[in-house]
Amino acid sequence: MSLTQDIKYKLARLNVFEKIIAANVAIYFSGLLLKPLQDSFSGYSSLSWLELPSGFFNFLVKPWSIVTYAFAHYDFWHILFNMLWLYAIGRMFLNLFSPKQGLNVYFLGAIVGGLLFLFGYNVFPSLFVGDNRLVGASAAVRALLIFLCAYMPNMELRFFTFNLKLWYLGVAIVILDIIGLFGLNAGGNLAHLGGALLGYFYARQLLKGHDIGKGFERMMDGVVNVFKIEKKSPLKTVHKRKSKVAGYTKEEFKSFNHQKKIDLILDKISKSGYDSLTSEEKEFLFKAGK
Repeated sequence: MSLTQDIKYKLARLNVFEKIIAANVAIYFSGLLLKPLQDSFSGYSSLSWLELPSGFFNFLVKPWSIVTYAFAHYDFWHILFNMLWLYAIGRMFLNLFSPKQGLNVYFLGAIVGGLLFLFGYNVFPSLFVGDNRLVGASAAVRALLIFLCAYMPNMELRFFTFNLKLWYLGVAIVILDIIGLFGLNAGGNLAHLGGALLGYFYARQLLKGHDIGKGFERMMDGVVNVFKIEKKSPLKTVHKRKSKVAGYTKEEFKSFNHQKKIDLILDKISKSGYDSLTSEEKEFLFKAGK
């Protein structure tokens, strides 16, 4: 197995939040590598094209930043705690809800947090210091956390020697963010509250049977489909009595030699992801890996 295939295989096995963590870490290290260029361009940081500016007209110049700011981190402790929270909360979320719902909450939380940040700086400029720019995944992570706290508030978590209900944790986080509005990171805490507000509203509506993220989900599917390259395949005769495994029958799969089977499975993973494998293919790949 080549290095490229090995990386593709491992990435395919990650859940959606682990992939977001991987993207954040990759961008963080890219920022470190680009940091020497900061001295050459005064006023610009290494990830400035990802940052969300506080000025409304500056935002209009780079509207993508309403999402990309959530992938930019400069401080090691900032990204460490954000990604640890995302890993723990993400695993809990995916045990109960679909990956698409998770992405809806995450990205809508980032967007609402960014919009509240813009609103605060442009409507109440005297309350904020300087021309700050917003970075970090905190608002998106807050959205996931508060969503869980609002959806199942009485669920208990083990905290050292006693149990802690989720809604206690949610209230404590929100109170800390409100207190933070009077500190040096007022804009960041305002964005946190925006994410928390989205998470709470999303959960309460879902309990009533309304998934407010469906429209956003359809929009994102439409964007993905625009860039999706469809491969045209020639017409094939389908024999209903033969079950297919990745475009070939089980009988044909069994007849292939060991290396041919591995190549076919890896090719399928690179095109459709690990989850597209059948149980027979997964079992074969597991044994081959040993």
